[in-house]
Amino acid sequence: MSTAWDSSHPPELDLIKDCVHCGFCLPTCPSYAVFENEADSPRGRILLMRIGHEEGATISEDMVEHFDRCLGCMACVTACPSGVQYDKLIERTRPQLERSGARSRSERLYRKAIFALLTHPGRLRALAPGARLGPKLAPLVPNERLRSMLSLAPSKASYRSLPELTVTRAPRKRGTVAFMQGCIQRVFFGDVNAATVRVLSAEGWEVHAPRRPRCCGALQLHSGVEDEAVELAWRTIDEYEEYDRIVTNVAGCGSAMKDYGHILDDDRAREFSAKVVDVHEFLAAQEPQAVRHPLPLRAAYHDACHLAHAQGIRTEPRELLRAIPGLELLEPAEWELCCGSAGIYNLLQPDAAAQLGARKAENLRATGAEAIAAANPGCALQIGRHLDLPIYHPMTLLDLSLRGGRRLAQGARVAGSDRLEGDSPG
Repeated sequence: MSTAWDSSHPPELDLIKDCVHCGFCLPTCPSYAVFENEADSPRGRILLMRIGHEEGATISEDMVEHFDRCLGCMACVTACPSGVQYDKLIERTRPQLERSGARSRSERLYRKAIFALLTHPGRLRALAPGARLGPKLAPLVPNERLRSMLSLAPSKASYRSLPELTVTRAPRKRGTVAFMQGCIQRVFFGDVNAATVRVLSAEGWEVHAPRRPRCCGALQLHSGVEDEAVELAWRTIDEYEEYDRIVTNVAGCGSAMKDYGHILDDDRAREFSAKVVDVHEFLAAQEPQAVRHPLPLRAAYHDACHLAHAQGIRTEPRELLRAIPGLELLEPAEWELCCGSAGIYNLLQPDAAAQLGARKAENLRATGAEAIAAANPGCALQIGRHLDLPIYHPMTLLDLSLRGGRRLAQGARVAGSDRLEGDSPG
């Protein structure tokens, strides 16, 4: 029987049938909020997946467009009362689109160029010194997508070469962990990585931070570039599987690595995924031994989608932040709605991403916060484009508290600025 889907892991009919089309997903779906089209909602896309299984069905340009408008934020998974596994369905659908040949040559080349740059830390590092010029050049560029890419460039890059081994000087050593450095994270938010390692060390952990692999494959996985995602997944497993715990501080990376077992459908990969832990859930499960010092700050917490929805981690970051003396944690409206970053979504769908970014910024601004706490580099860049407030990773704030910092630098617009007033830059 000829259908739209090929025989290599099509979206599973049994999972498709779990959807009863109740509509609970609609208020939480960012693409439905922007396009107001049933086909741009989770249940609408699930209907398209089912149609794709029918005899004679083909992958049309319209079908590709509706799937491309999905951010993959997984808010519908959190909201669904029937337990529909939309995450697994969209994960199987995207590679089908990439293999179908439905995209134009220019579109394929553009996507290939994104992955050839963003997932290679060495190439990113070479361009990092000029990153601050991006927002200044953006208004001069006629191409909308390139203009969006330039406008998202961080005001500064904070590449730092982490030692492969950081010993703990805490009174009680708890054990050994491996830390995943990431690709974009290590180049543009290296200070976040350094802060994360310091916090883990202060809490009694010996931290191993291998330089390889260059990337865990998360961006490729979430975009349907299956072959490269699988290759990078196996490289990651090869490098880290000797450790009992692999800690991540990037929501998208952690989500992908925890899903290797399903992606690769392999027992070795499943064993690896079971050892992956987000740094917030890892630390929140332990009794703290490092002293927290006051950090007077009114901060709004932004839920990164691949932390809150894909990994189900919401309370742990809040617990860690509320444990910092003097820090007042504020909650924005519409926490479940994506900011529009969504991997490379803001580079592929700039108009929709801009609407979502402005909406998120307004909700965060309405809290009256002095700063934003966000645990994903893509979210930090996206929100920073629309909101003139400092943005910090929770690990940066915790690290500042452990180090006795009293006042944060004002005006920083990157998610890792660990400077205190009076400190020298960098």
